[in-house]
Amino acid sequence: MADDSTAIELSKSELREVTGYAVACARPALAIFERDRPDDRRPRAAIDVAQAFADGAERTKALRDNAWAAHRAAQETRDAGQAAASDAARAALAAASAAFLHPLAKATQVKHILGSAAHAARAFELSAGDDRTVGADHIAQLRILAGPVVVDVLRRYPLAPPGGGRVGELMRQLDASLR
Repeated sequence: MADDSTAIELSKSELREVTGYAVACARPALAIFERDRPDDRRPRAAIDVAQAFADGAERTKALRDNAWAAHRAAQETRDAGQAAASDAARAALAAASAAFLHPLAKATQVKHILGSAAHAARAFELSAGDDRTVGADHIAQLRILAGPVVVDVLRRYPLAPPGGGRVGELMRQLDASLR
């Protein structure tokens, strides 16, 4: 396991694999967001540009712009009392942000790898009336989606950081199950 003072080897193909995993985790939660905000395409656009990067496109300003747009969608739905939709938008934000995983051995970087999974699981939990078994089941499914490259990259980083409420708990559950 890495510590906070070391750099991590991270190739562009590994970064694409991590981003592809983040997209696969976030995409199912789009239905939750779009149920509440059918005309708001910001989270979908963030996932689409992240998928394009995972498929070989360059890392461009469009990734950052769409990530910020998904962030604004998450804030707006949170402020409107649409908590499940907010976490679904945060999953999209995290998918786009995965392309910006830094090769720094810091626990906070694990959010770039597993954040979309944790937010998607929380969105499903909230959509099911805050049923924590739904989130745990979703995390178990997302564990299976993580290919060997994603697991290898994750293992180069410190454990997921403490805190973060329920989303942080879900992230640490997935982190522990993948290591």
